[in-house]
Amino acid sequence: MLEIKKSALFDISAILSKMSIAERQHVAELGCGNFGFFVFPLARLVGRQGKVYAVDILKATLEEIKDRSSKENLPQIETVWSDLEIFKATKIETNSLDSALIVNVLHQSNKKSELIREATRLLKRGGKLLIIEWNNSDTPFGPAPEQRVNPENLKSTVLKIGLSISEEFSAGPYHYGLILSKL
Repeated sequence: MLEIKKSALFDISAILSKMSIAERQHVAELGCGNFGFFVFPLARLVGRQGKVYAVDILKATLEEIKDRSSKENLPQIETVWSDLEIFKATKIETNSLDSALIVNVLHQSNKKSELIREATRLLKRGGKLLIIEWNNSDTPFGPAPEQRVNPENLKSTVLKIGLSISEEFSAGPYHYGLILSKL
């Protein structure tokens, strides 16, 4: 039941269509969570010749993703344990990803810029980073207002890290999205 409610927050297909994910690409969901809402659709987009890294700090979460990917015969999904707040901690090659996603993760971090810096390290030049976070408006659920990431502060941070803003969009009734490109 939780899976249905959470996936109803986003139109995952519409969001991923903004990213232009193609077969054979290498992509990662950074902070994938135990349901892999974006991991599994990404796996279908990149195909068997592509690679999807499901990255999280919780090992139990990664086991759930690994079990499901095995049951669904999706060998292109690889789980990676990492503390994304530590630069170079993620065991994915520098400059190797076509795209990365950070969905509903930044509000949980006290080291937002470090997390974005680690994501940027993984991207190829011209690679895309999708960030989705909770709107700053009052919502019936979600993190406390003081935990939410102000979009203007976020935009300022990503520009300092070496990303350009390609697109800003509403990612559903409770979220905003940014598509960024690595310079």
